[in-house]
Amino acid sequence: MHMFSREHRFYGGNGIVGAQVSLGTGIAFAAKYKGDGSVCLTYFGDGAANQGQVYESFNMAKLWLLPVVYIIENNRYAMGTAVERASATTDFSQRGQSFDIPGEQVDGMDVRMVRDAAARAIEHARSGKGPYILEMMTYRYRGHSMSDPAKYRSKDEVTTMRAEHDPIEQVKNRILDMGYGTEESLKAVETDVRAIVTAAADFATIDPEPDPSELWTDIYAPA
Repeated sequence: MHMFSREHRFYGGNGIVGAQVSLGTGIAFAAKYKGDGSVCLTYFGDGAANQGQVYESFNMAKLWLLPVVYIIENNRYAMGTAVERASATTDFSQRGQSFDIPGEQVDGMDVRMVRDAAARAIEHARSGKGPYILEMMTYRYRGHSMSDPAKYRSKDEVTTMRAEHDPIEQVKNRILDMGYGTEESLKAVETDVRAIVTAAADFATIDPEPDPSELWTDIYAPA
């Protein structure tokens, strides 16, 4: 939620559920206004998909044919309530029908399917046809937060999903089956990745706090 990089055009998350949808639509409006050819990818979950500003954004995006792809990450439980208990219609890819926004469901646990669907959606938006919806069918193994024991589902369900649909294991097995790598080479990659993550975590927890003089940095714009 708190990661942000203007340099990389990554505009972070939002503490208000679904608020990033209208912000992403505004970024797409800016892209069209400037004519820079970019497309805004706006992510939100199955819980946020029921928020009112989502549909206001859909309407504006289609009305003005904005270059935006709405990516709904459907992990089945939002913050802790099953989709079937919270949504009158559970096919989120069709939520844009009343605005004539096309959409499709995608196996969000298969990187190949995600890549192909993203390419189609981005081309649609970039070509001037307006918004596109991708519903990524995915899953989270842990609770929504540290305070969520995830008792709204069975342990067997989580175990089955991890064993049969884990995206990293799927890629690993394909690499091994097709001879693109070995167990040793993949372990070396994992070791490198763990070192990067550890270094980042150490930076966040061990490095000293900013000097108090930085307290007012970026708070006020120059007069």
